[in-house]
Amino acid sequence: MKKYLGLDLGSKSLGLSISESGIIANSYKTLYFKNDDYFEASKIIADIMKKENFQVLVIGLPKHMNNDLGIRGEISIDFANKVKELVDVEVVLWDERTSTQAALKTMIGNNVSRKKQKTKKDELAAVIILQNYLDYKENNKNGWKSNYINNWRW
Repeated sequence: MKKYLGLDLGSKSLGLSISESGIIANSYKTLYFKNDDYFEASKIIADIMKKENFQVLVIGLPKHMNNDLGIRGEISIDFANKVKELVDVEVVLWDERTSTQAALKTMIGNNVSRKKQKTKKDELAAVIILQNYLDYKENNKNGWKSNYINNWRW
């Protein structure tokens, strides 16, 4: 069974989620790195992938609502390439539009303090990204056709 690591990439933080079953995504942790030092961040992720024996990395791909990639999308693609250079795993770039907003909305709805929202939003966004990908895989396996397009895998 494949182990999955989900990732919400920020400018100085990495929200991480995991799935050991390939069915349910769970919160893992939030890690911090120097502002915009994506090489350092890619080394952190490669080390985790190796140590924990993850086979698939699902990275949130931020897109504009019109489906265009902006600078954050380009950064995510470059980051994915850096990780692939460091460790031989499957990398999936998954459309993450509104994942952070959904994470915040969920926390607000559950009366989570603003302080805790700030520290946990990237982690919860990573759970949403990975769970959406896992749901897509499960539904697609059963012959369901998805609206998800323009997700990249290599």
